[in-house]
This record gives sequence, structure tokens and C-alpha cells, in this order.
Amino acid sequence: MSAAQLLERLPDVPPATLYRHLNALRQGGIITVADDPRPRATGERRPRGAVERRFALRAGAASLGPADLADATSEDHVRWFASFVASLLGAFGRYAASGTPDLVRDGVGYRQNVIQLSDAELASMAAALNAALMPFVANEPVEGRTPRLFATVLMPADPGSTGPSAGSAE
Repeated sequence: MSAAQLLERLPDVPPATLYRHLNALRQGGIITVADDPRPRATGERRPRGAVERRFALRAGAASLGPADLADATSEDHVRWFASFVASLLGAFGRYAASGTPDLVRDGVGYRQNVIQLSDAELASMAAALNAALMPFVANEPVEGRTPRLFATVLMPADPGSTGPSAGSAE
């Protein structure tokens, strides 16, 4: 997306703040100027004389690696998780505010389940989920495809939790 497109989606963020953050993310290697899919085009264009850059998340930049996790404190983990949850809440809020949400039509769902797994079963489940999802993650944006957010959280449940929580929707 270009900075202008980001500003449309983040109306509460002052432009100077957005540009400062984009600069920091680019210098930190988190985002890059995106390649334009058109032949001989770059991620920069000049509408009305100004350079407009389209930014993209650098492959792998949204994931924490083993080194990041090894040095992380409990506070780091809580802060990262809070950012993750806030981004989900923001995305759902935008969806809900975009008109009349129809969860069935739009394929929207959220559910919380407690599942009982040994370490070996957890590893097997993770491998099966990855195998099932990866062909779809590789899909390129084309006519007829809608971008859909798929997020997961897996963590130990509180002792004594044995089943789905009340109030889940699918």
C-alpha cells in the first residue's frame, strides 16, 4: 500500500507520524518498497510530480525468530500479544463498521476450544495444519479472490478447562 492508502485506513494517525513510522520500519528492514507487477515498473510512481511508494511487509518480517524469542522477557511477550490482539480487534471493528456484517455470507467465525494434546499430538496437529494451510497462503491476489484474515492462538489453557467457552460464534 502507499502512504496515502494507509492514511485512508488509519484516519486517526497524523500524516507526519505515519511517515516517521514508515521510515523507521523501512530502515529496520520490516517493510520494503514493493515491486509493481506491471512490466518495467517499480514500486515508485510520480502522481502529480510527487514520488509515491508502495510498501510491502518484507517476507518473514512479521514473525519472531528463535533469537528474538530467546532474548524476550515476559513483558515483551505480553506486549507482542497485546499488539496481535489489538490488530485483530481493529480488523474486526473495521469489518463490523463497514456496513451490515453477515458472518455466514462472509465466512466469519471465532471460537475458543480447549483441546487435550500430548506434546507429540501437538506437533502432529501443527504439521497437519501447516500442510493444509500453506497451499492457500501461497495464493496470489487475482480477480475473484477476497483477502481474508486467518489468525490462530495456541497456548496452555487454565487448569480445569475442558471444553469450548460460552459465547463463541462461527
